[in-house]
Amino acid sequence: MNLKKLAALALLAVATTSCRQDMYDQPKTKDLSSSEIFKDGQSARPIPEGTVARGFLREDQALYRGLTPEGTFVATLPLPLTKDLLLRGRERFDIFCSPCHGRQGNGRGMIVQRGFKQPTSFHEDRLRNQPIGYFFDVMTNGFGQMSSYASQVPPEDRWAIAAYVRALQLSQHARIKDLSAEDRAKVEKETSGKEMKTKPSGNG
Repeated sequence: MNLKKLAALALLAVATTSCRQDMYDQPKTKDLSSSEIFKDGQSARPIPEGTVARGFLREDQALYRGLTPEGTFVATLPLPLTKDLLLRGRERFDIFCSPCHGRQGNGRGMIVQRGFKQPTSFHEDRLRNQPIGYFFDVMTNGFGQMSSYASQVPPEDRWAIAAYVRALQLSQHARIKDLSAEDRAKVEKETSGKEMKTKPSGNG
C-alpha cells in the first residue's frame, strides 16, 4: 500500500470517528424534564433541608436581618460608620431610593411628581424615631407599595443607605451648638456671606 492510500485511509478513519455522538445520545435527563427513575416523576432532586450555598451562611442576625437576638430592630449600625460608607450610601440612595423619596428624603421624588403615590418623608417624627434596623428591614422585605430590594441591593449597601438616611434626617434637624467650633465657624461665615449678598445696598 502506497503512502497516498495510507494517508487517505487515516483521514477516513478520523472523519468517521468524529461523526459519532455517543456522549450526546447517551441516556440522560434534561433540566425540568420528567423522569421515571423517581416516584415523584421529576428528574431534579430537591435540595436537602438546611443546605446553605457557599459564602451565604449569614449567621450574623444583626448584619443580615437587622434584628437583635430578641427579634427587635437593631438601634446601632452593625458596620463601622465611615465617610466612605456614607458616600456609598448616598450613591446607592440616589440610584434606588431618590426616584420616590427625593434626594432630600422628603418624599417628593420625580416619579411622585409624575403621579405616583407619595411616600412618607424621612423627616417626620415617626421615621426619625425609628431604629436604624427598621430602614434596613423595609429595604429587605418591602413596606406598603415599596417592594423588596434584597435581590438588587446587597446587605452592606442596604446598611450604607440606612446610614445615609440618618445623615439626611440629621441635616434637617441639626443644631448649630452640636457642631464643632471649626464647623460652626464655617457655617457662620457662609451664613453671614449670604446675608451680605441679600442686604440692600442703599444706592437705589
